[in-house]
Amino acid sequence: MNFKKGFTLIELLVVVAIIGILASVVLASLNTARGKGANAAVKANLANIRPQAELVYDGVSPNSYATACANPTVAAALASADSSGGGTNKCFGDANGWVVATELKVTEGASTGWCVDSTGKSKGITAAQDTAITGATTLCP
Repeated sequence: MNFKKGFTLIELLVVVAIIGILASVVLASLNTARGKGANAAVKANLANIRPQAELVYDGVSPNSYATACANPTVAAALASADSSGGGTNKCFGDANGWVVATELKVTEGASTGWCVDSTGKSKGITAAQDTAITGATTLCP
C-alpha cells in the first residue's frame, strides 16, 4: 500500500476554524484595551492642563482665568484630549477659576466624561453633569 503523508482537507479546515475563533477573541479584548488606553490619554491630557494654567496665572489677578482656554499650552492639551476621546469639550474661565470637561472614548461605569477644574477636582462625570457645566462658576460637579 502506498499512502501519502499529509493532512486531510477536513483537518485543515478544523485548524483554520480554531485559529479564526481565537483571533476574534483576541481582537475583542484588544478593542477594550484600546478604549481604556484612550480614556487614560484623555485623563492625562486634562490633568496636564491644571499645572500649566497655574504656571501661567500664578500671581496674576483672578480675572485672568477668563483667558485660561485661550492659552496655547492649555488649548493644545485640550485638543489632544479631544482627539483621544469623544471630540467635544467645554472650557470656561472667569474670576472664580476655570473648568474643563470632555467626553471619554468609552464609558467607565456611569461616567461618560472627565472634568478638571482650578480647585483641584479631577473626576468622572455623567452626561447630565456635563450638561450642567455652564461656566467656571459651576466647576466640576
